[in-house]
Amino acid sequence: MTVLISGASGFIGRELVRQLEEAGDAVLTLVRSQPRNEREFHWSPAAHMMDYGVLDGVDAVVNLSGASTGRLPWTKSYQREILTSRITATETLTQAMGMSRTPPAVLLNGSAVGFYGDRPAERLTEESARGSGFFPDVVEEWERAAHLAPAKTRVVTLRTGVVVGRGGAFTPLIPLTRVGLGTRFGTGGQHWPWISLYDEAAAIRHLLRSRLSGPVNLVGPTPATSDRITKALARALHRWYPFAIPDGLISGLLGEAGRDLLLASQKVLPVRLLDDGFRFRDTTVEQAIERMIVGA
Repeated sequence: MTVLISGASGFIGRELVRQLEEAGDAVLTLVRSQPRNEREFHWSPAAHMMDYGVLDGVDAVVNLSGASTGRLPWTKSYQREILTSRITATETLTQAMGMSRTPPAVLLNGSAVGFYGDRPAERLTEESARGSGFFPDVVEEWERAAHLAPAKTRVVTLRTGVVVGRGGAFTPLIPLTRVGLGTRFGTGGQHWPWISLYDEAAAIRHLLRSRLSGPVNLVGPTPATSDRITKALARALHRWYPFAIPDGLISGLLGEAGRDLLLASQKVLPVRLLDDGFRFRDTTVEQAIERMIVGA
């Protein structure tokens, strides 16, 4: 396949490009800077600017663009950036598809398990209702923008959890744990939906050739609590796990970002992905963390 990717230089994007090229697929990328070769194409999503001719001969588009939710603090202006960066990128792509003589057969658009909000003790699948709060509002608008794609384009929204790899949420966790500052967040009993970086990219590759459309949960098959994840990281690094930060302190220091990123509980299951025949390489978070640390 010929696959056009936005956000290819990001944490997930780099691994996806690696796997696609290893599998023999042709990868084109959208960049905001000056293109460096014939496989890169300039776009300016903030200005809704993109040459729709880029889509000629493209079989699929994967949109992973969006401002990082890990940048703190979440000021009101940065919350607007989290939303608008996702909406403008998605709308720019769907508008270009609408103008193309040959729109791609599939759009795999970034999304997040944040759709479900804080739902302690609930079993969450793609059939579960939207939660309430900032994240669910963002995800609902983001997914709505993806469905502006042409009718002939199959649209999948990738509801991704915490990606276990050397980047993303683990960027601060690994060095802190390595120096002996492994920490439990709140009670540690809240569920963090996780998926290994390898399986995240492998699931996206699977969905390129699937018949599924609509939301698909990209999370590991074995739910894990926050405490289980941070403890497994400390164990893999052979470090103590001595600290705990109370809920109130997290909320006081980080506000809504702390509650949404660290304290929200979401027991999300990859029902549609499993039913579609996808098989995970990393079935437990301990496996995923061990591979991440040893570099396998």
